[in-house]
Formats: sequence, C-alpha cells, structure tokens
Amino acid sequence: MIIPWQQISPDALNSIIEEFVMREGTDYGESEISFEQKKLEVKQQLNSGSIVLVYSELHETVNLMAANDFQG
Repeated sequence: MIIPWQQISPDALNSIIEEFVMREGTDYGESEISFEQKKLEVKQQLNSGSIVLVYSELHETVNLMAANDFQG
C-alpha cells in the first residue's frame, strides 16, 4: 500500500530516507555524492512521484521504491 509521504512527520520521513540511503551503498561512479545530497535527491524523487513510500502488510515494513515497480 502506498503511504502519502506528505502525511507522515518530517522526522519520520527523514529517518526513512536516511535508512534507505544507507542501505543503497556508497558506489556512485566517478564522483562521490555526499550523504546529505543523496537524501536531498531522494526527497526530490518523492516530490516528483518517481519513487513512492510503500508499507508492506505482509512484512510490516516501510520502504521506498520506484513508482513503476510498485504493484499494489
């Protein structure tokens, strides 16, 4: 189920984004991207709708995923 990210607290959203960025690893190709920049990029992707915040009832987890990959 998609969770409207605008309806959760800023602190909770920040924690979800930080956890997601830390899980994604650190290999960004030829140039390094700071942790803060990566968090900003994830927030921009949420704003644009290219990624969504998803709750899995089966696993009782929250995750960010590409909107195109989400299969309700």
